[in-house]
Amino acid sequence: MKILIVDDHPFVRKGLIHVLAHEMGDDLTVNEADCQSDVLTLFTGHTYDLVLLDVSLEGRSGLDILAWIKKEHPSVPVLIVSMHPEDQYALRAIRLGAAGYLTKHSAPVDLIAAIAQIRITGKYISPKLSLLLAEEIGRRTDKRSSLYELLSNREMEIGRLIASGSTAKEIAAILNLSVKTVNTYRARLLPKLSVRNNVELSAYFIENKLIS
Repeated sequence: MKILIVDDHPFVRKGLIHVLAHEMGDDLTVNEADCQSDVLTLFTGHTYDLVLLDVSLEGRSGLDILAWIKKEHPSVPVLIVSMHPEDQYALRAIRLGAAGYLTKHSAPVDLIAAIAQIRITGKYISPKLSLLLAEEIGRRTDKRSSLYELLSNREMEIGRLIASGSTAKEIAAILNLSVKTVNTYRARLLPKLSVRNNVELSAYFIENKLIS
């Protein structure tokens, strides 16, 4: 099985490789990437049976990379492996075409089970994600609660950081953007959420469980 691991933390990548190698042995081939440019390069002349992809990457969002993979290589399943709990990014990832969503707090056996299920059915839907999907159906009748679905991936990422207390300068450093660009995204997302300032934005994200 040929797997591409996309994560900007070498320690995490090595940990995933250790878990996979212990289970798959000689049947495993792994490539590693820590940014979008690496992903594009590695997909040139290579095919993969599975991509393990983090959401939070320096520079380009993992969700943007997911969208690119599903557009250019739609048959390749992508399992999101993220530090963020399911209720923050899982539904968005599934809508973009992810085969499943797993948190980094999960046990190694959960990763192996998720991969096995994806190989058989093409999807991994955890009990938590099943509950979120059911809740989403009911939430569609509440317009304000679903406003965040209008945000782009980058707006969502910047909104989460603002709601967590990060300044524009700090966000610019984290995402490798200019402060001006961060402020432009902020100016776009406030009216989309019908909020007027950072305090109301934070309250919205907390109310809708978009941050821990």
